[in-house]
Amino acid sequence: MLKHREGFTLIELLIVVVIIGILAAIAIPKFSKTREKAYVSAMQSDLRNLQTSEEIYYSDPAHAYQYTSATMTPGQSNAGLEFAPSQGVTIVVTAGSNADGPYYSAVATHASGISTACTVIVGSVSNAHAVQCS
Repeated sequence: MLKHREGFTLIELLIVVVIIGILAAIAIPKFSKTREKAYVSAMQSDLRNLQTSEEIYYSDPAHAYQYTSATMTPGQSNAGLEFAPSQGVTIVVTAGSNADGPYYSAVATHASGISTACTVIVGSVSNAHAVQCS
């Protein structure tokens, strides 16, 4: 007479663990790419928001177009702009002037260590207002 056994054998459990491992190996790289895209989107959004804040600030007749260099970190609002970068994003603003007039360039990087940085140049330098990432 055979005994009635309940439960799984060791081989069945090992097969399930291997299948789960294969699925995880497929999913993890896709997840990290998605996370990197989210970081780049946050940097792009912050640079566009910086542009908007600058335009609002300088549209007031009390403020002259005199860009200043600064480093902006999360939680730190730049005086008068009422703008602070997203969590993990650092923006370095460099002001300049040439024969065409004043301009500033802003470079956004993320604390996660991704190699992508986003840049925007606003002002008289070639009128390049588009955010570019590389």
